[in-house]
Amino acid sequence: MSGRAVHEVPFPEAVPPDEVDVLIVGAGPVGLSAAIELEARGVHVAVVDQARRATLVRAGAMGHTPRVVEHFRRWGVLQGIRAEWTFPPEWNQGIRLVTSLVGHELVPNRRPSFTGTRPVAEEALRRPQSALQQVFLRHLALRGVTVAGGWPLTGLRQDAGGIEAVVGDRAVRARYVLGADGGRSTVRKLAGIERQGEHATEKRVRLVVRTGDISARAGVAPSGTNIVVNQRADGFLAAISSREWRVYAGPFPLDHEPSEVELLDTAKAAFGFDVDLELASATTFYHATRIAGTFRSGRVLLAGDAAHVRTPGGNLGEGFGDVVNLGWKLAAVVQGWAPEEVLDSYDRERRRHNWRIADFALSRSRRMQATIADIRRIGVPDDADSSPDAERTRLAIGALLGKNKLGADGVTFDERYDDSPVIWYEDGQLDRETPWQADVYEDDPRPGHRAPNGVVDPHGTTLYDRIGNDFALLVLSPGRAVEQAFAAEAATRGLPFTVIHLTDPAARELYGAGQVLVRPDQHVAWRGTDLPAGGAAAVFDHVLGVAAVAGPIGPLRRRDEVTL
Repeated sequence: MSGRAVHEVPFPEAVPPDEVDVLIVGAGPVGLSAAIELEARGVHVAVVDQARRATLVRAGAMGHTPRVVEHFRRWGVLQGIRAEWTFPPEWNQGIRLVTSLVGHELVPNRRPSFTGTRPVAEEALRRPQSALQQVFLRHLALRGVTVAGGWPLTGLRQDAGGIEAVVGDRAVRARYVLGADGGRSTVRKLAGIERQGEHATEKRVRLVVRTGDISARAGVAPSGTNIVVNQRADGFLAAISSREWRVYAGPFPLDHEPSEVELLDTAKAAFGFDVDLELASATTFYHATRIAGTFRSGRVLLAGDAAHVRTPGGNLGEGFGDVVNLGWKLAAVVQGWAPEEVLDSYDRERRRHNWRIADFALSRSRRMQATIADIRRIGVPDDADSSPDAERTRLAIGALLGKNKLGADGVTFDERYDDSPVIWYEDGQLDRETPWQADVYEDDPRPGHRAPNGVVDPHGTTLYDRIGNDFALLVLSPGRAVEQAFAAEAATRGLPFTVIHLTDPAARELYGAGQVLVRPDQHVAWRGTDLPAGGAAAVFDHVLGVAAVAGPIGPLRRRDEVTL
């Protein structure tokens, strides 16, 4: 079984339209997912990219968290992504901390059980970026969305009525341009948006290597995701396909150019046996933080790596989070049920959140590198050494590694927006909230938090399935007056709106209020038993940014101290 053919994913040969609501620059996973999000909300959208194809050897992100899978499910692409495996799914055995692919396990790993029960939360997935792009492109083609490869962006000109983008030899008129064109974003540069954060002091290299049949040494179902620690290699050794693996090399001084021999020696050390390897690609990356000074400049918006580049580990997922936050707001402005000021909340919410994640990722990386230095001073025994001394040393190394938690539930699920101009916070709420923690998450139904998800019928339908792309009022008490007021106001404004009656006592206990208004991005916007002064109209005015038109939004709160 060699997996699905996603070594090269060609972009369609198409011509960009003359005029669209939103032009997306960049046909990576973030740009294509933004097209899916916006098209589903009735926005006329097109995508352009200077490249003509995506390739597996530049696979980038592989792991997708349960929160990201929630987005895949709502977009209607989850089953297609599951089917696009590039190596047999049974190779997924959790993340193993090992001395090499065929070496010793340093920290016990809980493998999935064939008879184990499935949790309510969505599962995590491992698929290369090119597999996602293949599925997204098919989805968009069925819906008539133009995606055009081979069209470089060379100019942007904004005016009061819109923005003109020069792509190739054409000018495309749009209401907004979304830059999803990577860390070297042309959109960001043309918009004059600077980046902030720390520069790296050294560099690393992400390798993709090709093997022959290694089943005689590694087994017929080798572990597809490993963190290797030995005297010569450290970092991920992860399958991309049944013949291609990603492995890390470095760190190296910024001015050092490692030879192919040097890189392949590191890769062989990660495998732990004499294996013939072909170097398919080598991509430099940095443990550093570079975040745009703003995610919005007039009619230009940034998402994904164009907005934030940081230490590897989940950055693509944060790009999908950008898309979900921005999508309903752009649709609201384009379709006339919110003023353009609501777009300022995209920058306000997502930039603060991304600084939190970036600070954590950089701190975790530094702690891990310090731990590896300590381990190498101890000395990692050779895999062939089975002596009692070697076993004791491996146990000591495992204990050191165990202090660096791999789990980061807060990073995955605690996407709280606690400094937003369009969230109706409860009195004193922000003073009472516990600090954000990278490795801790508990369901929190208060405004600004991700609405707790759960199953709402015996057939597995989740609350998020029921919400779909709408605003949703969760009704948890028998009174109907608040429900009727919100429904009437939503109808007057032409909002996508649904009412969900949650009668399960557990849901009522968790949410703890009579009614909860949830935004289309699954975040709680308001919670209460009674309507405030001004009624449902006042709540919607606040949530849609109408209130922000009356006065300027204050400065972004200083990045908080993150509990790591």
